[in-house]
Amino acid sequence: MPDARPAVLFDIDGTLVDTNYLHTVAWWRALRDAGEDVSMSEIHPLIGMGSDKLLEHLIGEERDGLRDAHAEQFSRLKAEVRAFPGARELLTRVAGRGAQVVLATSSQEADLAELLAAIDADDAITEIVHGDEVEASKPAPDIFATALDKLGLVSASTMVVGDTRWDVEAASKLGIDTVAVLTGGSTRRDLEEAGAAAVYLNVADLLDHLDDSPLSRLLGG
Repeated sequence: MPDARPAVLFDIDGTLVDTNYLHTVAWWRALRDAGEDVSMSEIHPLIGMGSDKLLEHLIGEERDGLRDAHAEQFSRLKAEVRAFPGARELLTRVAGRGAQVVLATSSQEADLAELLAAIDADDAITEIVHGDEVEASKPAPDIFATALDKLGLVSASTMVVGDTRWDVEAASKLGIDTVAVLTGGSTRRDLEEAGAAAVYLNVADLLDHLDDSPLSRLLGG
């Protein structure tokens, strides 16, 4: 039976943790080492997509070894991973208001330990869905669809918090609204044109305005 309890699906990279630029550097290094001259300015707008689609956009194919090369480069940067101010508090507040907190990320399971340690909100998290569990990456809706299926959630009682147009587009394919933040490097205009229900500077700003945000309808106020 479907679970109509409210749920908020949180993207991680660029939303809860400050890693989008680290991923940009990691992809730039991996592509450079593979003989591809791709600028960081080309890479950054695609962060948030799955690696398959990112590589198709950048070099026309998902070449063997490049995903692993990115993972290796990113592993060297993991010591730099930091949660955005307010990330833990936002998850705790949402959980305390009765919503299920689900982390839904394109990141691989191997990267989760550092991300979760940075957020430090395990007690507030109901479920985690990662990129290894889905076939198609954002902007395909699979990551959010898997979260719905795992917990028996319904779209009408669910919202997404993300930082890129890929989050917004993926969620909209399931009839789910997205509240967006600017910390991934996307512009307000880009997020609004993609269909974001509201855009905030960061998760701390969303936390400060939680009762006035679109999330309030899920949280009973």
